[in-house]
Amino acid sequence: MMDMFTNCIFPISGIKMKNRIVMAPMTTWSGNEDGSVSDAEIAYYQRRAKGVGAIITACAYVMPQGKAFSGQIGVHDDSMLPGLARLASAIHQKGALAILQIHHGGRMSPPEVLADHQAVSPSAIAAEREGASIPRQMTDTEIHETISAFGKATLRAILAGFDGVEIHGANTYLIQQFFSPHSNRRNDQWGGDVLRRMNFPLNIVRTVNDMVRTFAKRPFLVGYRISPEEIENPGITIDDTLELINALQKEKLDYMHVSTMNFWDGSMRDKAARKSRTEIIYQQIGQRIPIIGVGSVHTLDDAERIFNIGIPIVALGRELLMEPDWVQKVQNEQTETIRTQLDLNAQKELAIPDPLWHQLISRKGWIPTKE
Repeated sequence: MMDMFTNCIFPISGIKMKNRIVMAPMTTWSGNEDGSVSDAEIAYYQRRAKGVGAIITACAYVMPQGKAFSGQIGVHDDSMLPGLARLASAIHQKGALAILQIHHGGRMSPPEVLADHQAVSPSAIAAEREGASIPRQMTDTEIHETISAFGKATLRAILAGFDGVEIHGANTYLIQQFFSPHSNRRNDQWGGDVLRRMNFPLNIVRTVNDMVRTFAKRPFLVGYRISPEEIENPGITIDDTLELINALQKEKLDYMHVSTMNFWDGSMRDKAARKSRTEIIYQQIGQRIPIIGVGSVHTLDDAERIFNIGIPIVALGRELLMEPDWVQKVQNEQTETIRTQLDLNAQKELAIPDPLWHQLISRKGWIPTKE
C-alpha cells in the first residue's frame, strides 16, 4: 500500500510535497468586492494548511469577463498581488504548498457579476439549466486575449510566491466549454472535431508553461483540473476525455486533477459503465503523470482504498470544511474524533468566513450538519 504520509516528488518540476493529501479547491464567496483576498479567507486557509501537503485555492478569475461568483478572488490585475502574497505566505507558514487555481467562467458567469452583464463562450449556446442566459460568441481576438490572460495570471502567481497554478479546465467553465461539443459549435480553428476543440486548452497550457520557463526562479507546479464527462447531448464523453488527456500529458504538466463528486462513480452518460472514471484515466496516463483523485473521501479507509489502486495523491474537500485537522487526527491515530458533520456551533473554531458559512448551512444535503 502507498503510504499517504510519505512525501511526494512531482517528476516534472521536482517539487517535494510533505504528504499525499491535498485540500481540494472549493468556492468560498469570501473575497473582497474588488477581487482581493480578505482577511477571513486567509484565516480559513491557514487553519487547514498545517496537515495537508498542499492547498489548492478556490478559483481566481484571470480577467473581469471571467468572474463567476460574488466574492470570488481575482488574479486579473497587479493590484491583487499584495493579498495573494499574504495568502501564499500564510499557507507556507503552516508547512503546505500553495497552489492558485486560475479560471474563467465563460457562459457560467452570472450577468449580474459582470460589468457589461454579458457572459461569453465559444458559441452563443446557453447552458442546459434553469435561468441560463445566452452567452455572446467570443471573437478570435478575445480568444487570444483570454489565453494571454491565463499566462499573465501565472506570472502574478509566481510573483506572489505561490508554488504553482492549477488550470481550471473542469466543472463546465470556459476551458471545458471550448472542449465540449455542446457549448462549442464553431467551425474555425477553435471548434469542430475533437482535435480542434482541444486547441484552446492546449494553447492555455503552453502559454502557462512558457511563463513558468521564462519567469519562475525556482521550481513551479503546473496542474490541470478536468471533468471526465458531460451529461448533455451532445456532450463530452470519456473517449473524448482520453484523447484530451493524451494530448495534455505531452505538455509537461505536473499533475492531472480529475473532478468528481464521488471517486468511485461510474459514467454519467451510460449507467451500465460502472467503473470509476478517475481509475480509467489513471490506467491511461497514470504512469506518465501523477493523478489526483477526489470525491467523497471521508475516512481513512476511503483514502486507503484509492491509494491501493495506485493513485498517488488524494484531495479532500468537504471533509476539511468539517474537520480541518483530518490529516493530523489520522496521523495520531485519533480517527474516532474526526468530525463527519458540520458543527453548526463551531464556525469560529473552524475559521469559516461568513459568506461561505451561510452557503454551507443553506445547501442541505451537500454537507451533513448537526446542531
